[in-house]
Amino acid sequence: MNHPATSIRIQAACSELIWAARLNLLWILFTLAGGVILGLGPATVAAYTLARRHARGESIQAWTEFWTVYRREFVRASLLILPVAVLATVLVGNYLYFSALGPGSGALRIATFLALVVLAGVGAYLGPLYAHYDLPLWAYIPKASLLALTRPASSVLLLFALAAIAFVTSVAPVLAAVISIGAWIYLNTWLCLRFFEENEARLHSKGNS
Repeated sequence: MNHPATSIRIQAACSELIWAARLNLLWILFTLAGGVILGLGPATVAAYTLARRHARGESIQAWTEFWTVYRREFVRASLLILPVAVLATVLVGNYLYFSALGPGSGALRIATFLALVVLAGVGAYLGPLYAHYDLPLWAYIPKASLLALTRPASSVLLLFALAAIAFVTSVAPVLAAVISIGAWIYLNTWLCLRFFEENEARLHSKGNS
């Protein structure tokens, strides 16, 4: 017989997996609804906004509220997310190109890979920052960069989580259409909210000392 506490934990885990799958579906459908390029930014911001609310235990009407955020943030989110997505695409293309050239381009390949890691580290904070803080649009990337540099342990944890999800998805690509994106957005948000709380508590304690 299962212990009641174990059953509760299993039910909670299944509930979170279902939520991540729903978030994944919403992100894909609304990204496609915007023709991918125009849908990527607002769909990503809407997903992070709902993930933040879910992580804080708020009740959500997922479809209605996703559409509300998607529509409200359509332009602003695109201005934030698209440049990062374009840069990531260029770096991935360059990395594949240099890899195909062989050992002679090893230095360029490594430099491109390091640039991708830095971009991933900064990008891992960007969505949660946008959902959690009301800042001028131009301030999010500098703030995300500062957090990535000043909180190396947190940044490594985020990159590890991203790499783990990417690895599992590479083994079973169907997961990308089912849960991987939603799982990353939710886990990324859940971790960053705790990092933000720790950072705010540290700054508050310094201010009072």
